[in-house]
Amino acid sequence: MTPPAIVARARQVGLDLIAIADHNSAGNVGAVKAAARGSGLEVLAGMEVETREGVHVLCLFDESGPLGALEQQVHAHLPLRENDPALFGPQPLLDEQGQVVGECTRLLLTAADLSLSQVCRAAADLGGLAIPSHVDRKGYGLLGVLGMLPADLELAALEISPRLTAQAACRQYPSLRGKVLLGGSDAHRLEQMGQPHTLFRLQAPTVGELRLALRGEQGRGCLGLEGGTA
Repeated sequence: MTPPAIVARARQVGLDLIAIADHNSAGNVGAVKAAARGSGLEVLAGMEVETREGVHVLCLFDESGPLGALEQQVHAHLPLRENDPALFGPQPLLDEQGQVVGECTRLLLTAADLSLSQVCRAAADLGGLAIPSHVDRKGYGLLGVLGMLPADLELAALEISPRLTAQAACRQYPSLRGKVLLGGSDAHRLEQMGQPHTLFRLQAPTVGELRLALRGEQGRGCLGLEGGTA
C-alpha cells in the first residue's frame, strides 16, 4: 500500500476523505498527504494508538505537527525494543512516489504505557479527535478487552469493525445503543478500502467539522454507516 496506490484506490471507490492511521506511528502520513495533492482526496493525519489496556484508539488531526507531538508522547512510553523484521515484518518509511526512504527500527507492534483515558486526553489537548477503534473486536477492541464502556470517559463516537452493521452491533452490544457509531475499513490491503465507510455532512474536511458532525451541530451531521457484513 504505497501513497500513490492508496490515493488512486480511494478515488476509485468514491472516497472523499480518508485518514492514515498506522499502529503507534505517524511516519507515513506526510507522504500520503503529498501524494493526494490535486487529486480531490483529502487526507487526515492519524495514528492508531495501542493503550496500556490493549485497546486501539484512532487519533485524528488536521495536520502532521500535532500528530507528531502525540507520536513523541507515545514513543516515550513504548518498550525500548527494536523491531525484528523477520518476526514482525518491516516498518518502511515511504515518500510520495512510494519509494522507501527509511525504516522505523523501534518496535511499533506493542502497547504504550499510557491508559485509554490518557491517550484520549492527550489527543484532545493537541486539538485532535480520539475514537476507540473496532470496539466489538475481542482483540484490541474496547468492549472486547474491557467488557464495557467506561462511564467516566466522554467519547464523541465509537468505531465498529467491518464485520458488523450498526444495527447488528447494537443488538450484540446493547451499550452501543444511542451512541454515534462509525465504520471504517481498517484497510491493510487496497481491496479493503471503503468497505465499510461513513457518510458525513461537512462544510470542510477537517477534524473540527467532524467534531461538529458527530454532535449534530450547526447543520453538520453524521449520516450513517454504509457497509458491514452481519
